[in-house]
Amino acid sequence: MLLGYNTNGLAHHRWDDAIELIAAAGYRSAAITVDHHCLDPASATFRTDLARMSALLERCRLRCVIETGARFLLNPARKHQPTLLSPTAAEREIRLRFLRQCIDIAAELRADAVSFWSGAAVDAAHADVLWERLVEGCRRLADHADARDVRLAFEPEPGMFLETRAQYRQLRERVNHSQFGLTLDVGHVHCLQDGSIADHIREFAPVLFNIHIEDMLPGEHEHLRFGAGTIDVFPIFRALHEVRYAGGVHVELSRHSHIAPVVLRESLEFLSRQQAAAESRPT
Repeated sequence: MLLGYNTNGLAHHRWDDAIELIAAAGYRSAAITVDHHCLDPASATFRTDLARMSALLERCRLRCVIETGARFLLNPARKHQPTLLSPTAAEREIRLRFLRQCIDIAAELRADAVSFWSGAAVDAAHADVLWERLVEGCRRLADHADARDVRLAFEPEPGMFLETRAQYRQLRERVNHSQFGLTLDVGHVHCLQDGSIADHIREFAPVLFNIHIEDMLPGEHEHLRFGAGTIDVFPIFRALHEVRYAGGVHVELSRHSHIAPVVLRESLEFLSRQQAAAESRPT
């Protein structure tokens, strides 16, 4: 597995400086959040920036995944809107177009996956209607991803329409596509008290394309520095080792950007110790 860091945790840095810092700290993967200041497809410099990013990742010997959770990129007045659940087809198409562009970015960067979520419903549509919107969008994305040889990693998230293991299992069955996998955020499982994180890893190992990691408290969706919450990280790394997970384990601390250089180093030191301990114990 590859320890990594999400660029949304370096929001006050230029994106190239962020990649350099991630590599210099010793991480081996970068979760690149496409945003207004980083690979924005609408930017006049997008093509040049994409070529620069590709060269930089190669020089720094970093793998990557593409993250799509920018807060205000698609609507400056409404966080995380529009979504795959939005009431009108035109609104959903805005999100779909953006996610297709992120798939194209992933293909150019040879990324391990594109991570995305459902969003939250903003109308009073029946749950069956919301499921139809979500499944249709995911199927269309999976077809585009298949054409570009890119894997999709869907992320259940607290407060969104799809947030639990059981819901993800249902979505995967309905989308029914080989390119459609999972982003597992260990903090989300802990926050929702949605069973054992290690059990999630073992159940979804064949489709586990991306991992987010941080500390968290039960019932509170707040990403915390390691040691500030109640997550036991050792069993997580033990399970990842058991299933031979080979992808990225990306620290996601977007609200700690003001102290990013410090948190970068301390997170890697903590996770490296946990990983070494888990992998040194006989199975």
